[in-house]
Amino acid sequence: MSMQRIFNYGSSLQAYALRRLLEGVQPHSEVSFVDYQPGPTLVNGPANRVERLGRVGRTLAKVHSYTKTEVGPRNTIRFINHKKSYAKNYFPMIGVSEVANRRPALDLQVIGSDEVFNCVQSNTRVGYSPELFGRDSRASRVVSYAGSFGSTTMDKIEQAGIRRELADSFAGFHAISVRDENSRQIVEHLTGRSPEVHVDPTLVYNFGDSTALIPRHRQLQEKYIIVYGYPGRFNEDENAVIKRYAKEINARVISFGGNQGSTDQFVDCDPFTLLAYFRDAAAVITDTFHGTIFSIINEVPFATIVRSTQGGESGNREKLSSLLGHFGLSDRILKNTEGLRELIAEPIDFKSVRALRSMERERTLAYLESVV
Repeated sequence: MSMQRIFNYGSSLQAYALRRLLEGVQPHSEVSFVDYQPGPTLVNGPANRVERLGRVGRTLAKVHSYTKTEVGPRNTIRFINHKKSYAKNYFPMIGVSEVANRRPALDLQVIGSDEVFNCVQSNTRVGYSPELFGRDSRASRVVSYAGSFGSTTMDKIEQAGIRRELADSFAGFHAISVRDENSRQIVEHLTGRSPEVHVDPTLVYNFGDSTALIPRHRQLQEKYIIVYGYPGRFNEDENAVIKRYAKEINARVISFGGNQGSTDQFVDCDPFTLLAYFRDAAAVITDTFHGTIFSIINEVPFATIVRSTQGGESGNREKLSSLLGHFGLSDRILKNTEGLRELIAEPIDFKSVRALRSMERERTLAYLESVV
């Protein structure tokens, strides 16, 4: 049970990676995705206000959000088509069925990874769903792997009045694994148990096993940098610096998942081809968790922008700070936009990162073998 139906490359690839890891430790078992029923949102944010507009209003609001970044009609249309066709084009590649798989009888249900525990947030496609905490499961055993509370904190849980309910839900888990320090502290506060901490499955799964899916050849012949983030989230100053940097190194700015003000070209591709684009990029500037991971696993120069939660929009500080700190990469945080060129030029000790990833892979496989 994961975030496999979210139209997002990170959600797709982490779900695929975890499924493949489970198939590896239990090769004679059937591994399939399980769907949850989205619940009510416990905070008011932009997504909630859009939901109240009705079908026509929601469509107009969505079109407005897609077109507010001025990148030209061609890139706008590419992005709209990307969103419209994501499920049809890419879900089959990661093993997500067209029909939802709700409450099947199982020997084992694994909840994770991604922000499966992010229950106090405004995303109406998730909300607070008790099923993501093992409620009403028909599985003999329920465990989690690298689950994250995202921007949900203990204070937010207290304010939402769901502390006792979450504690009762976690009491039913056979084993609990989270992926960041914020999530570890929350589970410890709720249960008195210190859960295991594991990294996102995209960091431990060997995507080299998917060479049939990841193109070997370069996708774009000209030099390019990647700007990877949710639509329009890079501000005017950030985009100006990115465009100036791209011009200085004679590179094109390409974007995935969402257009930014610095975008020269929006690319719509499948999740595995995305990894090929990251592999061959001159540099990556991202403000997302998985954009940072895709840079790490492809060992390309990158800069990560860490954002706090503001105005009902979820931030990324909790999970990104934990990720970068764990791999000794906190110095990749872009604290001063004007320092982008210097940060990208700073060498990264990927040898040490590789060694840590190898250790984490062993820990992950040991944990999964122990729970299956």
